[in-house]
Amino acid sequence: MDTSTPTRWITPAGLIPVAIAGSLFVWFAQMIPVIAAGDTLRFLWEWVPSLGVNFSFYIDGLSLTFALLITGIGALVMLYSARYLAGHVHQARFSLFLTSFMLSMIGLVLSDNLLILFVFWELTTITSYLLIGFNHDTLKARRSALQALMMTGVGGLALLAGIILIGTTAGTFEMSQINQMPGVLTQSVMYLPILMLVLAGAFTKSAQMPFHFWLPNAMAAPTPVSAYLHSATMVKAGIYLLARTHPSLSGTDVWLWTLTIAGAVTMVFASIMALRQTDLKLALAYTTLMALGALTLLLGNESGYTITAAATFLIVHSLYKAALFLVVGIMDAQTGTRDADKLFGMGKAMPITAIAAGIAALSMAGFPPFLGFIGKELKYAGAIAVASEPIIVAGAFLIASALMVAIAGIVSFRPFWSKSGTPIAGVKEAPWPMLVGPVVLASMGAFFGIFPDVLANSLVNPTVAAIIGNAEPAKELKLWAGVNLPLFLSIATFMLGFTLYYYKIQIRTALIRMTTAAPSFDNGWDTLMAGIASGSKALTRMIQTGVLRQYMFVTFATALVAMGATLFIRTTGIPSVGWPDIELWDWLVFLLVLLGAGLTVVTNSRITAIAGLGVVGIGMAMIFILFSAPDVAITQLLVETLVVVLFAAAALKLPELDKERLGARPLDALIALGFGVVTTIIVMKVTAGPIDRELTTFFETASWPEAFGQNIVNVILVDFRALDTFGEIAVVLIAAISIFALLKSKPEEDKP
Repeated sequence: MDTSTPTRWITPAGLIPVAIAGSLFVWFAQMIPVIAAGDTLRFLWEWVPSLGVNFSFYIDGLSLTFALLITGIGALVMLYSARYLAGHVHQARFSLFLTSFMLSMIGLVLSDNLLILFVFWELTTITSYLLIGFNHDTLKARRSALQALMMTGVGGLALLAGIILIGTTAGTFEMSQINQMPGVLTQSVMYLPILMLVLAGAFTKSAQMPFHFWLPNAMAAPTPVSAYLHSATMVKAGIYLLARTHPSLSGTDVWLWTLTIAGAVTMVFASIMALRQTDLKLALAYTTLMALGALTLLLGNESGYTITAAATFLIVHSLYKAALFLVVGIMDAQTGTRDADKLFGMGKAMPITAIAAGIAALSMAGFPPFLGFIGKELKYAGAIAVASEPIIVAGAFLIASALMVAIAGIVSFRPFWSKSGTPIAGVKEAPWPMLVGPVVLASMGAFFGIFPDVLANSLVNPTVAAIIGNAEPAKELKLWAGVNLPLFLSIATFMLGFTLYYYKIQIRTALIRMTTAAPSFDNGWDTLMAGIASGSKALTRMIQTGVLRQYMFVTFATALVAMGATLFIRTTGIPSVGWPDIELWDWLVFLLVLLGAGLTVVTNSRITAIAGLGVVGIGMAMIFILFSAPDVAITQLLVETLVVVLFAAAALKLPELDKERLGARPLDALIALGFGVVTTIIVMKVTAGPIDRELTTFFETASWPEAFGQNIVNVILVDFRALDTFGEIAVVLIAAISIFALLKSKPEEDKP
């Protein structure tokens, strides 16, 4: 897409999202003084109070930091998108998707009620699916979108189960209240299931090993989507969940080692894979994985250094990663390629882009005086402060950070200043709407590096306080912390990073040779999906035989086994029943029902069988009459009469019963008899104990005062269960229309 063409970009579809995001950023920015002073804000609207579901929103340092990143970077990305997609036939659709995603992320990070958080969590999954698959005419985009949807969707289901367990264990779904209950979750017998389910949701969303492969594939999305989703929004949702639940779930060996191992493995693996890539956008995607692994590792610990490092690196990564993604998008738009081996010497033709890329890359590599240097020093200090395995943690950070130095050179120095290749002709600077985002984000990384106290007092310290409380305060953000071990580790990082950059071609060739023959998670995904598809087809062929009797048999046999097994396992014996005096009428009705059922079993005629069932229905109606329920008896008689008449009319056009189906009658009768016996035992057990009259009393006392009805049954159907009744009527209506259509349809004549 050549963005140098004079296409008009100032359209409502481009401006409205920018205005929405910018206005929200300004509104959230006004809360910084309140939150920095140590206060919090909470808004609550009751929704389903009986179930503990409220629209409650909680703003502290953690949620405000995320909200500012989401809206601030969102405004810049949307301004970039307004020009990047100018003239695109679906630009309005793209703006709608991106704005919906932004609002979903804001709802996620502000929600205090865990059930509402889950709703917004799933909304981000759906909207990200739409954004990743925006170019839906390509197979790659459709596959990547489906992969992201299924991976994060399965994790979302696990998270929902964890949320339900949290609510039942703590007695509330309000996270601000749960975090004020020390040990309510960690000391519970349900702690391990809760932790595993919550981590499943967080790890799939934030693409931790082995759920990482969907994130690089999501690069099929347009560049603004990649810049937004993979810098401060979707992939950080799992990190936000870990940080939000840190006060109530951390402090155990399971939490520590699970997050430490998963984060370290993801961090090192992603850094190595980033150096393997020639596609700059894909390389940045793997560096996002590295950052997510680092944040996960840091959140596994509780020291002030590690949590301060996590809060600082969260902001550092969001700034430089969004800027570099936008820069790569500019290079792609202006040259038509993102291949690192084809981009050389564009610095003179694109000086503003080159400067923005250089500043953002220096922050990514951790050079002073940029914010990335402070973040890297804090990571090393946090690794040293880890009481469990500081050498392992520091070593993982050293390898990953050195690889980031090499990647920063590949992304920023080589395309703009390297003279090892021929520059692409006709390249020029991008339009200013596409330059604003990279310039502003890169400049913020430099500004906060020189004046770190501004960031520390406004966002970092309140974020640390929200994660670990006041147990251990945040550590000071300093550009120069003296000659210490983190400084020596930084020097080692630069030296190793320069060495990796110098031998990048040889290392990449070796990595390609090593990983080509190795099993691929992505190929494993294709194998899994193919297995699911083939298994589904085989199961369908086995179950969907087209014979209605088999469907009925399987359904009733399954229900019989389930109920019978439950009775056998959970109960003992059959309760004794005092038989009342049975009068002649009772025996006559019993004989009538028995004869009707017997006739249905032995007859070879459909008409006779439906007549036998009608006799059973009439017998049931007579039972209702004997027990003083004339309204139910009338309904039963009307339904039975209607069913017999309609079925008799339809049966005239049906073929005679074949011998194969008649031979299965004894088995059908056995299933029916067993079902009747189990149902009878259940009724006997229910009636043997005291009847809970709570609902009965409620309907008796509320029918007239609240619904103005004297017939309790009618009031229940029309008022208290109005939606159920409406649904039943709708089902009957749909069935009637379908039956009418079938009766009116005519079979097509066989064509030669």
